[in-house]
Amino acid sequence: MKTQRRTARLLAVSTRAATMTASLAACSGGPSTSTSNTGSEQVTLTYGVWSQEETMQKVADAFEKANPDIKINLQVNPWTEFWTKLQVGAQGGTAPDAFWMLADHFQIYADGGQLLPLDDAIKDANIDMSVYPEALVNLFNYSGKQFGLPKDFDTVGLWYNKAMFDKAGIAYPTTDWTWDDVKSASAKLTDQTAGVYGIAAPLNRQEGFYNTIPQAGGEVITKDGKSGYSDPKTQAGLQYWVDFIKDGNSPTLQQMADTEAVAMFENEQVAMYYGGSFYAKRFYDNEALRAKVDVTELPAGAKKATVINGIQNVGYAQSAHPNELKKFLIYLGSEEAAKIQAATGAVIPAYTGTQKAWVDSMPDFNLQSFMDSTAFSVPYPVSKNTAVWNEYEMTELTKAWQLEESVADAANALSTQMDKALTEEKR
Repeated sequence: MKTQRRTARLLAVSTRAATMTASLAACSGGPSTSTSNTGSEQVTLTYGVWSQEETMQKVADAFEKANPDIKINLQVNPWTEFWTKLQVGAQGGTAPDAFWMLADHFQIYADGGQLLPLDDAIKDANIDMSVYPEALVNLFNYSGKQFGLPKDFDTVGLWYNKAMFDKAGIAYPTTDWTWDDVKSASAKLTDQTAGVYGIAAPLNRQEGFYNTIPQAGGEVITKDGKSGYSDPKTQAGLQYWVDFIKDGNSPTLQQMADTEAVAMFENEQVAMYYGGSFYAKRFYDNEALRAKVDVTELPAGAKKATVINGIQNVGYAQSAHPNELKKFLIYLGSEEAAKIQAATGAVIPAYTGTQKAWVDSMPDFNLQSFMDSTAFSVPYPVSKNTAVWNEYEMTELTKAWQLEESVADAANALSTQMDKALTEEKR
């Protein structure tokens, strides 16, 4: 299930994640940290998350009320600490019983035998998997087994500052906008002497080029499991962003390193920002900003597209209480749990029919646009060891974003390295 937030933080853990495959496959561990279930004794399950503490405690409390023989111990750790502890715990047999998982980390844990298959539990509980977006369900299916139930999802929209558009005399973006409309508006909105830019073009996967690549008709990973970065269509999806920097209508990569792009949008230094649905509450809670901004669907290139991603709940394969754990995981994927989360405005719940509460929780914004975007969503691109080629993406594409190399040269170099990494995964 994050964005500029998620993308930047993923870089901090990519090197560690890249070394995990062999160690996870070889590890064995002791019992879960939960207490024993003897007779009527209460079982304790641990549940690892990295945010949304108040919301997830409400979900845990609701489960405990219906299941008094099971206690949920919520464990909250900051992003980087969460992944570090999870890696160590998975290797040592002390990982939480249930925990959050993202697509770009998932396959390495599934391949290492660390995750609990849920197919039997899903069948026994008569779960209709069609209540979740299909792309999310497929992201957590590995070797024919389902390991996760979607918790929430993110799509990406075009956030814009209405006050800045009004000042420039430009009509607000609509669902019919194309790349050309964005380029035209960004040029008119830019005033470098005032330190104002039409758009921010950070080197960002989830909120940036993972959207424009499919919009251009390209692919990050091809259907036969190879890099798509040598494809001219994929490169067109990268060139879209580089052109904003080249033309002076976006801050430079260095400026966005000094001040995060989303902060520039909040500070009214940029008028448009490709941002995830997860920023809605942050913007809404900023009363000075709330009345000035809104959001709509991403503009189309050759076609409409937005990347979809989200958090899923998974279980630790070595849990001492797999039956109770499965019961909890099924609840976490339920309509009731989704409604609790929707009411807080924290995330878009993945369960179909529960998202309206999230939309209604922030009526000043056109949040329905994030729901409508699922119709043309594409799954977040991943492989078994995503972190390896993610690092290559940042290394090579930075050269293009800094205008040191052409997009074609940077992307072709990336494609060569990425193909080697993807081949190595299959050995």
